Amino acid sequence: MRPRVLSGMRPTGALHLGHYHGALKNWVRLQDEYDCFYFVADLHALTTHYEDPEVIGSSVYDMVIDWLAAGLDPDRSTIFIQSRLPEHSELFTLLAMGTPLGWLERVPTYKDQIEKLKDRDLATYGFLGYPLLQAADILIYKAAFVPVGEDQASHVELTREVARRFNHLYGRGERLAGQVSAALARLSKDDQRYFDRQRKAFGQTGAAEALAKGEAVIARAASGIAGWSAGDSELLTGHLRGSGKVILPEPQALHTEVPKLPGLDGAKMSKSYGNAILMRDEPDEVTRKIRRMVTDPARVHRNDPGNPEKCPVWDFHKVYSDEATREWVWQGCTTAGIGCLECKQPVIDAIVAEQKPWRERAAALLAEPKKVHWIVEAGTERARTVAKQTMKDVREAMGLNY
Repeated sequence: MRPRVLSGMRPTGALHLGHYHGALKNWVRLQDEYDCFYFVADLHALTTHYEDPEVIGSSVYDMVIDWLAAGLDPDRSTIFIQSRLPEHSELFTLLAMGTPLGWLERVPTYKDQIEKLKDRDLATYGFLGYPLLQAADILIYKAAFVPVGEDQASHVELTREVARRFNHLYGRGERLAGQVSAALARLSKDDQRYFDRQRKAFGQTGAAEALAKGEAVIARAASGIAGWSAGDSELLTGHLRGSGKVILPEPQALHTEVPKLPGLDGAKMSKSYGNAILMRDEPDEVTRKIRRMVTDPARVHRNDPGNPEKCPVWDFHKVYSDEATREWVWQGCTTAGIGCLECKQPVIDAIVAEQKPWRERAAALLAEPKKVHWIVEAGTERARTVAKQTMKDVREAMGLNY
């Protein structure tokens, strides 16, 4: 099976080009390589919009249409709604029992968001705990990778710490020693001795090389010993790491290059700032918005030379224009050979061309709203099958299967 990837978006408004180039374009690409799970993070939206949930309800299916229009394929990706799966909230609650408060308070985006969203009352348990809810979202599907930009890497690291602590607390049942011994006994004598040396080396020094060598022994056993199960691999992986049985695997961050795409005023693109180009804006609207976009403040007059590096339009050229066009823009701007409207036209043309198939696919979906609902329902049921199995493992490990 292909490694699993998981990601989600909050439904708080129409998606814009920043969403597409910052995340959605990468989601579409990942479908070719991974088992992709993408969810509507409506519970997360409540952490900041709990006083006006109507914004969330009106945005859920509109956002899914943007996803599908951009190229997400429900036959290759599992698309679902977070709140339809109470298992997310259950795992969040159970993880909260053993997660130190300080872990949540030190997440960099916690204080940053409080500072940026001063108009909202965020002194709530839900907002403090949202990184742990994110951890539950990831761990409940035992995702191998989480696609993130650099600013979100801390959330994946917290998820890894939460999984590590859970495995340490609950992966050491009374029968564990016997199960580990039985799995080890299936290895050859040489592999048993080699594996034990790597386990001790990793425990004493934390050396990545020792961990890799021990994991290689497990991989050989999985591919070469008849009847070897995933449970056997989990037991020995936990024994190797000294963490007990791996009930919740630690995910890895899948770092993606996120191009800088500013808003019309040069600030971060955001619908709430009124500076966004929406994914499904009509061509006339795109033209109007780009034409009034701010440029290098040094170019007061047409004959004033400018500096593309100080102009937000240049960031669009980096994304949308080929090398020849960028050279033309640079030369024309720095010598005042072209005006700002001339510079903007290739960007307008490229955006309109990119949006054309999106608008066409979205129009077809808007004409069949039940089809969109069915896609989400089918994805939610697929996700439920995985989530229920994980919760069965978690409840058994915590002794809640009585």
